[in-house]
Amino acid sequence: MNNFVFYSPTEFVFGRDTEMQVGALARKHGAQKVMIVYGGGSVVRSGLLDRVKQSLQEAGIEFCEMGGIQPNPVDTKVYEGIEICRREQVDMMLPVGGGSVIDTAKAIAAGVPYEGDFWNFFIGKAQVKKALKVAVVLTIPAAGSEGSGNSVITKVDTLQKLSLRAPELLRPVFSIMNPELTYTLPPFQTACGIADMMVHIMERYFTNTPEVEISDRLCEGTLMAIIKMAYCVKQNPRDYNARANVMWCGNIAHNGTCGIGCEEDWASHFLEHEVSAIYNVTHGAGLSVIVPAWMTFMAEHNPKKIAQFATRVLGVPESEDLEEMALAGVSRLKFFFRYMGLPVNFKELGIENPDIDCLADSLHRNKGEFVGNYVKLTKEDSKEIYRLAL
Repeated sequence: MNNFVFYSPTEFVFGRDTEMQVGALARKHGAQKVMIVYGGGSVVRSGLLDRVKQSLQEAGIEFCEMGGIQPNPVDTKVYEGIEICRREQVDMMLPVGGGSVIDTAKAIAAGVPYEGDFWNFFIGKAQVKKALKVAVVLTIPAAGSEGSGNSVITKVDTLQKLSLRAPELLRPVFSIMNPELTYTLPPFQTACGIADMMVHIMERYFTNTPEVEISDRLCEGTLMAIIKMAYCVKQNPRDYNARANVMWCGNIAHNGTCGIGCEEDWASHFLEHEVSAIYNVTHGAGLSVIVPAWMTFMAEHNPKKIAQFATRVLGVPESEDLEEMALAGVSRLKFFFRYMGLPVNFKELGIENPDIDCLADSLHRNKGEFVGNYVKLTKEDSKEIYRLAL
């Protein structure tokens, strides 16, 4: 097991009607004025936004707001939010929504006290030294952004989809998680969230670091729980316990506990980020296409952990042929994704003729000569994985 530092200060407030505590929690964490950030109209139509505002008013917390955050969030809304926050003298960000809304709020939080362009953080030209506090009301279990210090933003002009990691400053101070808020999520959006949280775990699980038994077992157990609860949610979208388990799994998947002591991979996410940046597809759906292709490539080049995943998580019988076990696991994973209504190839994703050269060129321009750690991918390797996704 490698040396590590684990820092996770977020206060999680989980259960029914917990959004009514947002005002008291904001006051507890020192907020004077918050900016509510949200996406489309669902938080308005459901009455959630009004409940959040009511709770803030009752606690004596001032607020302003910014809506219109889209999936695959973009830099233009970050710039807009930074201007509003500076003008309104905001001291806490309050995203109400899923990963796109939370990631936008985190980027704003980092950008407000910084004199330069916030995008410098994403391209490695600057490090976050100071940020506004972030708090969350979660409505979509998927990205795990409610418990992480990460943010992913797309730059519109260059179609670069890049990530920022600043756990010491961008982990939310509190996250409100009410599973009932997820009852009305469309089945496809639920499935995309499930794929995203599964891959967050797999990026940590597929490692060459030996003797990480606790991390392996945490990953395997959480993946098995997600799959079991996904079937329950598919059959009954208003199953509170299934929704609750899925919501908590999304947090466990990305708060860092599953990767303790491991060299993580993240090639699948980087491969997918190019797809969703260029073709504007839903991130989870892109992952359900890319990950089986990545695993198929690894079955030939480094099958050990793929085979272990296949037998421990998906029940593939053990054999001496690790490649055969790994490929059987890929087949079972594709079956599960398809059952949940997800695509498993580019055509099903709605991309008939992906420009593989363009995807690979952009990936390696953004990430360098090699991508990932489980097997360090060259540009030709990346092209092969994209071809395996056809």
